[in-house]
Amino acid sequence: MRSTYRRTAVAVLAGVLLCGTAACTGEKSGPAAVGENGGRAGQKPVEVTPAAAVRKAADNSRRITSLTYRMSGEVQGQTMEGTAAMSMKPPAMQMHMKGGSAGEAGEVELRLTGDAMYINGGAEAAAEMDGKSWLKLDMAEIKKSTGQDPLGGLSSQADRNPAEESASMSAARDLKKVGPATVDGVRTTHYTGTVTLADVRASLADEDAETRERRTQALKKYEDMGIEKLSMDMWIDGSDHTKQFRTRSTTDKGRLDLTITFVDFNKPVTVKAPPASETMDLAEMMKGADGGA
Repeated sequence: MRSTYRRTAVAVLAGVLLCGTAACTGEKSGPAAVGENGGRAGQKPVEVTPAAAVRKAADNSRRITSLTYRMSGEVQGQTMEGTAAMSMKPPAMQMHMKGGSAGEAGEVELRLTGDAMYINGGAEAAAEMDGKSWLKLDMAEIKKSTGQDPLGGLSSQADRNPAEESASMSAARDLKKVGPATVDGVRTTHYTGTVTLADVRASLADEDAETRERRTQALKKYEDMGIEKLSMDMWIDGSDHTKQFRTRSTTDKGRLDLTITFVDFNKPVTVKAPPASETMDLAEMMKGADGGA
């Protein structure tokens, strides 16, 4: 895989991973389900503490089976903006993203279905691959042949539920309610707080072993970027589901500022592999090549 193509794909997947460490969501909600004061229509809203509100939204996130979201922001000088739809059962994802540094910005489409990831780099990619715009990455086959992950370990995070780690914000010692706000026409309540990675790690003691392992791996990604503290903003709708989440910090190579906005939840998501005639298999390209890709 050419270096520019790889860096763009890695930047996109890094955004998915980092958003996944803090965001949360739930079932579909909208203006019709929200009352004037943030509760369900016809019901008197119940006042809860910021910590309880965040924990409830985090619990709701565990029950989703699919979602659609928008993502935008910056990670260490790499900008990204786009949309994604994904299914957790069975795992599948389709994402359109623009990202990269100022000098190497690019646009890609990612599809994950079955055991393969497909990356479409458009005309630039087609010029490098005999007119075929899609690159197929059979992760198991490539790793078996080379002993390396072609996306530097991020491929295993591609189907990660970006709502999974919502409990991180509940570790904030300064968690507070900012007030009402409207996001995409939906009435929400805005909360804010600052968490240290040490506090988040300590909070994992109450999680089951599998959840603790996943979230520990996510924390390591932050640590590798030189991050010790995160500023977070969460917008929760009247049905106790997160509508939007923002994460900010300073890394050793620039700022981190990512926002994820949830659009739809628990709706069918179908992802199809690109036509074989438009696809080049990276594993086939690597066969017989000295030193791998």
